[in-house]
Amino acid sequence: MAIIVNMPRLSDTMEEGTVSSWLKKVGDKVEEGDILAEIETDKATMEFESFNEGFLLHIGIAEGESAEVDSLLAIIGDEGEDISGLLNGESVTSATETSEAEESQTKKSAEQPAAIIPDGVEVVKMPRLSDTMEEGTVASWLKEIGDSVNEGEILAEIETDKATMEFESFFAGELLHIGVQVGESAAVDSLLAIIGPNGTDVAAVLAAASSADTPKTEEPKTTNVSAPPPTTLTKPSKAVKKTGVQASANSNQRIMASPLAKKMAAEKGIDLRQLQGSGEYGRIVKRDIEQFVPSSTTIAAPFVPKGQESSEDIPNSQMRKVIAKRLTESKFSAPHYYLSVEFDMDAAIAFRKQYNELPDTKISFNDIVVKATALALKQHPQVNSRWYDDRMQLNHHVHIGVAVAVPEGLVVPVVRFADEMALPQIGTHVKDYAVRARDKKLAPDEMEGSTFTISNLGMFGIDEFTSIINQPNSAILSVGAIVQKPVVKDGEIVVGSTMKLTLACDHRTVDGATGAQFLQTLREYIEQPLRLVI
Repeated sequence: MAIIVNMPRLSDTMEEGTVSSWLKKVGDKVEEGDILAEIETDKATMEFESFNEGFLLHIGIAEGESAEVDSLLAIIGDEGEDISGLLNGESVTSATETSEAEESQTKKSAEQPAAIIPDGVEVVKMPRLSDTMEEGTVASWLKEIGDSVNEGEILAEIETDKATMEFESFFAGELLHIGVQVGESAAVDSLLAIIGPNGTDVAAVLAAASSADTPKTEEPKTTNVSAPPPTTLTKPSKAVKKTGVQASANSNQRIMASPLAKKMAAEKGIDLRQLQGSGEYGRIVKRDIEQFVPSSTTIAAPFVPKGQESSEDIPNSQMRKVIAKRLTESKFSAPHYYLSVEFDMDAAIAFRKQYNELPDTKISFNDIVVKATALALKQHPQVNSRWYDDRMQLNHHVHIGVAVAVPEGLVVPVVRFADEMALPQIGTHVKDYAVRARDKKLAPDEMEGSTFTISNLGMFGIDEFTSIINQPNSAILSVGAIVQKPVVKDGEIVVGSTMKLTLACDHRTVDGATGAQFLQTLREYIEQPLRLVI
């Protein structure tokens, strides 16, 4: 029976796809798992494999042409099967609908109870590893299908919106199935894996799990497949090929290469036109790139003109998505205003130098700022507050979030009860958080509960900047670099050291005068640093 293959949805945002190349032609035998075509989506060019076997009887979308998701891509069936009825628009049932209809009829006739998951088999779901996590990305699997799994062993590393965390198994058995591959994302409670005894019917477990999670649907309906234009069957496409394979800049000749081969060639600066592919139909594959030896007479990259435009698409990590969402919400929900000050740092510099002369002691200017801020917040709880629609929460404890830059964006570990800590204790905590943040080893509770945030870009040479409030905090302090400049002291111009700070406030909770008074108190602590230890 002929099976209709529709244009697949190969990404969550894909609305249409372009056929870059067909790896099979009409009349070819197709096995389940064979690559049918390369399809260019809105994100990448991907190989599309067949989930059916038979013969390729019809191609509905020629190379270089685009079509919407679920459009007729191909028809697979028995050799010599008559498909004229499908092409003439007769009502047919797609492969998926046929399967659903047969399953529905079987259930009705057999009158058997719904499938259940056997004893000893566990369906492992994508865990919620933080309070704000909505989906997770599998960074790596520590076990492979067929491996024995003991309770407490690490199954996988999962990237959340805050960190990459180890996920341990709460069950013992054999890893029978992996539902989310490395690099893929899935919503919380999606099927992550199946663990159970060797020999378990995994297909039956998947069906049972699916029936338990999927609401009942209506009876399957037939789908009318409109006949494609006659030119699709008799003439090659004249459309300019918008493909993911590399093409000559001054010819229409197309070069067939796998996505991995194209990526490797781009990284190594290899012109694919210099290679003879060893894959099916002369397709360039990984081994051709690895074995390529450039000719000694080859002129380096003659086909690349100067000033060539280039770009790179980098998928957003879970952390980057959440940062974008939260900062946007903060910027447009909290009415920000900014107060800038410049502090005299001469006394702080001398204080730090003397303090670091003590045995086994090392503090930074950032530690001084954190400690001074914590003490100032104790005197101004309105700056250490949180806004609710019906009330304002004044926090009398001081938990300071310290922004730490990581490759994927920004995390904010929290120094709890910072006002009660000594300067070296603050330094130890901040350094430890910074190292573990960059290694993605921070626990979720170490990044929650801040009442105020400090962002310091002084070490990067930034003199002055503003920050977006890290809600639910009411304020954030932006700390610039210490710079030497001419200053007036006792009526004379001398060389002095100063530091600029900018306080961003939520006007719903912190009035202008309140913010200014807080900065006055902060000035007293930083310009008279002995008060930090007395």
